[in-house]
Amino acid sequence: MFPAIRLAIGQIGDPAFLRPLLLGAALALAGGLGLSALASWAVAWLAGGEGWIATAAATAGGLLALVLVWWLFVPLLLAIASLFLDGVAAAVERRHYPALPPPQGAPVAAQIWSGLVLAGRMAAITLVVLPLSFLVPVVGALLLWAVAAVSLGEGLFLGVAQRRMPVAAAEALNRQRRPQVWALGAVLALVGVIAPLNLLVPVLGTAAMVHLLQRS
Repeated sequence: MFPAIRLAIGQIGDPAFLRPLLLGAALALAGGLGLSALASWAVAWLAGGEGWIATAAATAGGLLALVLVWWLFVPLLLAIASLFLDGVAAAVERRHYPALPPPQGAPVAAQIWSGLVLAGRMAAITLVVLPLSFLVPVVGALLLWAVAAVSLGEGLFLGVAQRRMPVAAAEALNRQRRPQVWALGAVLALVGVIAPLNLLVPVLGTAAMVHLLQRS
C-alpha cells in the first residue's frame, strides 16, 4: 500500500498529472461555490428576498451549504477522478510498466459512468450518515470516514482495473484484494478532508491504485 502512495507522489510533477489536477481543482472550486451561492439565493427567496431577515437567512444558507460541500467533497473528488482516470493511469503505465500491452478492458464511457454512479451512491450514504455526526460527533465522523474509505478505495481500484479487464473480472479482483484496497482508500479519505491536499486525491489515488493493481 505505502509503496503505491510513494510512487504516486514521486510522479506528481508529470505533465499528465498536472493538467487533470488543475482542471479537477477548478471543477471542485466551481462546484462548491455554485452550491453555496444557490443555497444562499434559495434561502433568501424563501425568507422574502428583502430586509435583514432575508440577508441573515441567505448567509446561514450559504454557511450550511459550505458545511455540506465539506462533507460531500470526497464523493465530488471521486466523480472528478472518473473523468481523468484514463489519462493518469496511462501516464503511470508508460513510466513504470512500459511492457504492458494496450489496455483492452471496459470502454472509457463505461468506466466514467461507473465512477459517477459510485460517487452518487457515496453522496447519498454520506447525506444519510451526516446527521449522526451532529448528534454523536465521534461515531458520525468515523462512519463518514469508513464510507469514504470504502467508496474511494473500491471506486478507484475498479476504475483502473476495468481498463485492463472485463467488469466481472475487475470486481472479482477487487474482492480478492479488498483489505489492501480499503486500506489505501482509508489513507485517501483522510487526505480528502484536508484542504488543499484533498485536491490531490483524484490524481494520486488513481496513480496509487495502478501500482496496487500491477504490483500485488
